[in-house]
Amino acid sequence: MTPATHLRWGILGAGRIAGAFASDLKHTDTGTLVAVASRSKEKADAFAKEHAPGARGLGSYDELLSDAEVDAVYVATPHPQHAEWTIKLLRAGKHVLCEKPVAINWADAEAMFEAARLSDRVLMEAFMYRCHPVIDELVRLLREKVIGDVQFIDAAFSFRGPDKPEQRLLNPELGGGGILDVGCYAVSIARLVAGAAVGGDVAGPTSLKGVGHLGKTGVDEWAAATAMFPGGIVASLRTGVRLNAQNGLTVYGTGGKLSIDQPFIPARHGGESTIVIEPAEGDKREIAVPSDKPLYALEAEAFAKAVVTGGVAFPAMTPADTLGNMRALDTWREQIGLTYPAETLEHYSSTTIIGESLARQSTSPMPTAKVGEIPFEVSKFLMGCDNQHRFDRAAVLYDAFFEYGGNGFDTAHVYGRQRSALLGQWIKHRNVRDQVAVICKGAHTPRNFPHFIRGELMDQLGWLGTDYCDLYFLHRDNPDVPAGEFVDVLSELADEGLIRGGFGGSNWTLSRLKEAQDYASKKGVRGFTVMSQNLSLAEMVDPVWRGCESAHADDWMSYLAETGLTNFAWSSQARGFFVPDRDLDEAELNRCWVSDANMERRKRCFELAEQRGVEPISIAAAWVLKQAFPSFALIGPRNLRELHTSLPGLSIELTDAEHAWLDLKRDTPADS
Repeated sequence: MTPATHLRWGILGAGRIAGAFASDLKHTDTGTLVAVASRSKEKADAFAKEHAPGARGLGSYDELLSDAEVDAVYVATPHPQHAEWTIKLLRAGKHVLCEKPVAINWADAEAMFEAARLSDRVLMEAFMYRCHPVIDELVRLLREKVIGDVQFIDAAFSFRGPDKPEQRLLNPELGGGGILDVGCYAVSIARLVAGAAVGGDVAGPTSLKGVGHLGKTGVDEWAAATAMFPGGIVASLRTGVRLNAQNGLTVYGTGGKLSIDQPFIPARHGGESTIVIEPAEGDKREIAVPSDKPLYALEAEAFAKAVVTGGVAFPAMTPADTLGNMRALDTWREQIGLTYPAETLEHYSSTTIIGESLARQSTSPMPTAKVGEIPFEVSKFLMGCDNQHRFDRAAVLYDAFFEYGGNGFDTAHVYGRQRSALLGQWIKHRNVRDQVAVICKGAHTPRNFPHFIRGELMDQLGWLGTDYCDLYFLHRDNPDVPAGEFVDVLSELADEGLIRGGFGGSNWTLSRLKEAQDYASKKGVRGFTVMSQNLSLAEMVDPVWRGCESAHADDWMSYLAETGLTNFAWSSQARGFFVPDRDLDEAELNRCWVSDANMERRKRCFELAEQRGVEPISIAAAWVLKQAFPSFALIGPRNLRELHTSLPGLSIELTDAEHAWLDLKRDTPADS
């Protein structure tokens, strides 16, 4: 790569916005356009000839991926193509400046930024107005409270485009509509103003209520929203692609108001942009903020600086800022019932976000092991399916888990229909039923009676769209019912092929487990071959939920080792106890996990993590997996970042001495 201060640029797409960027790039000292890729070689050549004679025209997007002469790429395709090509470019080693909105939804955007992080490349969303010095000045004025405490924000960006359903602005296949096209500007500046007003950078809305008019093509032609921000700040947001309305930003405070007429296209070709301040008392004044370069040139330079420093600097769009913006846009669209074809089950089909078939990475280090009668080995980490509510977000997460080598999924009747159905839809559309192990659970309190088990299992199988589960656990025990009655029901279901890999209990006492095993042995029926007890480096002090039981005790550990019974540990990382900077319920952590012994375990975990150069939660996960019996861990990442934070624990090998020392069984972590 050439020095990062002078980037060799490629452009993906040859439309109007790509032309604006290419024209302004010539006014920078930090980059040169060397290649442009289009679906048509002729169009690419014509674009290069007009904007950068000497640049190469490429007749396919794929050619740009393998172009060794390109350091960074400006992605200027329609919104639904952003995620696929941005991720491909990042994996090919390119830095990416992606036109706004960075994706059509939060899930795609999250996948893009995770790809950037894993590829060690910079990804920035191209909101060019955020790179103009007038935004720096706006932030400074708000932080200094020149209009007092901010109370209300009015932000609007709309225009009346042509009534041509086949064109991008009104075409749902191309992500048309006002909210994504220009409403994203109004949301982004409201979030910036609300954040700066309370002394920070950006703020996320605590609530957002939206309305909008869906035209004949199904996209929003005009829309409005009201958002509430921390500090009692309210924002009115307006947008449209078939609406002539006054655009601008006005901020009202306890000491006056502040406005910018053209905040989203400030001094397009260079020159001054003006902020008008009208105090409650005193004279109106104007602050002219100059720029000697056109708008997209400022954006290109801000991006080049990000490549040099390794990260985007506020007020340009940082990854967290972009993801916060996408969440708000998702909410706005949900409020008006707008879903794009690219977000439907039919679109996802059997391919991933980058249009490829789902397959395990050949280099995946995910360890696996045989479990009961399941015909394939199961990954040592299993994905908990209790926190996903949308298919697009679940699909991105489950795809990444599977590609990494994960093939076990944990569900339960008590999690409800929607969550099981999401997993079932993913399995169906990825065509992987014979490659994944699905856990079902039932008999949760107060339905922890044998006669509920069959019905709950049939419910779950229906939600999942499958004829069987691979493993089944009783979610809770009921000591008032003879253990043998549970064994009889589960054994019958297994004989019928509804449970194919094995069954067991979760949150059972050791005495009750032994009662069940004795019964099965005497009657000659199937017994428990698996368990799902809590097990983590931290020993549970008080049950996380009523009726919970842990296996972190000498009698439990000895029994599991002697019998070789497999355990699937829930809360294997003690629900955040081993996270250094926790944004968690401290009272709940204290109740369930804090004790003198556990605090010493935590101290030792952190010490070993520092020596190994890994996160403490990775050490804690490694401890769970290294046992004298088959030990698996259920994990519940809510997003890709949490998934990738968990995965390093798979590759850490603890010595026997370290394992014992972490659990306070030794005084030193090294063999003496």
